[in-house]
Amino acid sequence: MPSDTAAALRGFGPLGILAIVLILAAGNLPVDSVVVVPAGGLLVLLWARLSQTPWREIGYVRPRSWIADLVLGVALGCALKLVTKAVVMPLIGADPVNHAYHSLAGNTAMLPFAVSAMLAAGFGEETVFRGFLFERLVKLLGSGAGSKAAIVLATTALFALLHYPDQGLAGVEQATVTGLTFGTIFAFTGRLWLLMCAHAAYDLAALAIIYWNLEPSVAHLIFK
Repeated sequence: MPSDTAAALRGFGPLGILAIVLILAAGNLPVDSVVVVPAGGLLVLLWARLSQTPWREIGYVRPRSWIADLVLGVALGCALKLVTKAVVMPLIGADPVNHAYHSLAGNTAMLPFAVSAMLAAGFGEETVFRGFLFERLVKLLGSGAGSKAAIVLATTALFALLHYPDQGLAGVEQATVTGLTFGTIFAFTGRLWLLMCAHAAYDLAALAIIYWNLEPSVAHLIFK
């Protein structure tokens, strides 16, 4: 890749802005009844390579222990899902049933596709909304504490709003919780592996609760 093209991809001229739009628009693409391709996340990796952006700057940092971060990420994701479902959502008066995905309850035929989508989201959405957008906004706003706080809020707002078309207000509310949590962790650590594990675990925990029709029970676990 010529250095001028790489610089243009790293900048905020027409080519840099086009790259941002394409990555955000790509999202996760279903390709058949089983597999979901995290197109947005893959485009971020392509952008990083073509723009000669160091992997570290988009959160791709080798963890001290892959296994420890996997275990911690799974624990964090499951705990966050339970707290969100049993505490946060009831406090704001949300319906205990996620009607956008209630068709997955007991739906064995759709289970492989749903699991694929959850795993794709863990990789793709964290790569885009934490790794890529943080890198882009830090370049614009700087890396001070105030700038990072603004970036967490901005990326969370966009992340939440993009959940509205298919999940409605409840999806926005839940994505706000996860966006603020994962965004804050990334702002302090600059590392994605743990967050990818946590995001996938959160979504898989949500899928399990829906599949086994446990939503009302979990939602009323604390607040009857």
